[in-house]
Amino acid sequence: MSGLRVFYTSIFLFLLFMIQEVVIARVNFPFNGFSLYLAVLMIVLALEDRTGSLVFGFIGGLIMDLSTSIDTPFGQWALVLTIIGYLFSVNRETVGDFTESPFTFVLFVSAAVSLSLVTFLIIGVMLGQNNGGLLHNTGLIFINSLWTFLITPIFLPLIIRIRKLMLDNRERV
Repeated sequence: MSGLRVFYTSIFLFLLFMIQEVVIARVNFPFNGFSLYLAVLMIVLALEDRTGSLVFGFIGGLIMDLSTSIDTPFGQWALVLTIIGYLFSVNRETVGDFTESPFTFVLFVSAAVSLSLVTFLIIGVMLGQNNGGLLHNTGLIFINSLWTFLITPIFLPLIIRIRKLMLDNRERV
């Protein structure tokens, strides 16, 4: 993985984060919100190799920690998304099976978003945060994964094309 690809992907993730904070966060989805940034980050992590999953999980988490709408310790999202990136890198062969079919890929991304939100809540509880009730949080995670499942097919081909553009010639082969 080249340093230039890390830079381009980081800029791409930061721009998506800005779109999430400025546009998507202002849309009133029924029952709960949708995280475009988290869905795209899960797509990027699923398509990366072992090292890329860890690196972009950490970078994506640091970018997500910049959000002004969450009141959590800085680095909590970086820890969560590094853990998710590690899980992707360890299970690389299984993740590759999910990326073959568009329907299973969207289902996998939705499940990965849910797993990252659950991990975020568990780490928050370990850090002593008051995250609300169990039933409320379960509902939020379910609705967020449902919106991810419904909206991800719209932008999935675009994200895959943008990622291919960021690869250099050796990585495209």
